[in-house]
Amino acid sequence: MAPIVLFSDRSPDEVLPAASALLLDLKTEHLSVTAVRDVMVLAPEAVLVDAAENPGQGHAVLRAIRETAPTAAVLVVLERRDLERFRWEEVADELLYPGAPETEIRLRLAMLRRRSGAGDGATVRLGPIALDVDSYRASADGRPLDLTFKEFELLRFLAERPGRVFTRPALMREVWGYDFYGGTRTVDVHVRRLRAKLGPEHEGLIETVRGVGYRAADV
Repeated sequence: MAPIVLFSDRSPDEVLPAASALLLDLKTEHLSVTAVRDVMVLAPEAVLVDAAENPGQGHAVLRAIRETAPTAAVLVVLERRDLERFRWEEVADELLYPGAPETEIRLRLAMLRRRSGAGDGATVRLGPIALDVDSYRASADGRPLDLTFKEFELLRFLAERPGRVFTRPALMREVWGYDFYGGTRTVDVHVRRLRAKLGPEHEGLIETVRGVGYRAADV
C-alpha cells in the first residue's frame, strides 16, 4: 500500500500526537515547496501538511501540491486561530486541529480515501461482530446492525482494544473528541443503546468495570 506523507519540520508526534495509535505507514518530508514534486511522483495514498506552526509556508506547500497533483488527497493540520488567514478550502480536502483524537484522524483519512475511490478494506472483529471501517457497516453473526455513527465509533474503539478498560472521560475524549462538552452520561447512554442493538446474545461483549468504565470482552 502507498504510504501517507506528512510535510512538516516537526515529528509526527508533535503534529498529531494521537496519530501514533493508528500505526500508519507515515513518511515525513520537510515542509518545503521544493520537496513536493519528488514526493508526489511516488503517488502517496494521502498527504498531510502541517500548517499549524507555519501557516504561510504550509499554504505554499499545499498550493504546490495542488499544482503538481490536482487529484491528490490532501489534509491540512491547522490551528483555529489561522482559519481565516488563507482560503484553505481551495488547497486541501480535509482539516484537522493538532489536538484531534485518534477516532477523528481515522475518520478524516477514511473520508479522503472514499473521496479518492480508495480504501483499505479493513474489518475489525469482536467475536461474531464484524465492523467494516470503509463502509461503516456492522453485523453480528451476519445480521446487519443499524448503528449510528457514534455507536459504530464507540464499538470500534473498544473492539480494537479488547480487554483494555477505559474510563468514561477517556471514551469521551477519544470517541467524541476534545471539543465535545456533553457529560459522561453520554457514554452510558450510548453503551446501553449499543447493547440493545447487539441483542441479549451479544450484549456481554461490552463489559462494565464497576467504578471504572467499559471494555470490550477479550474473545
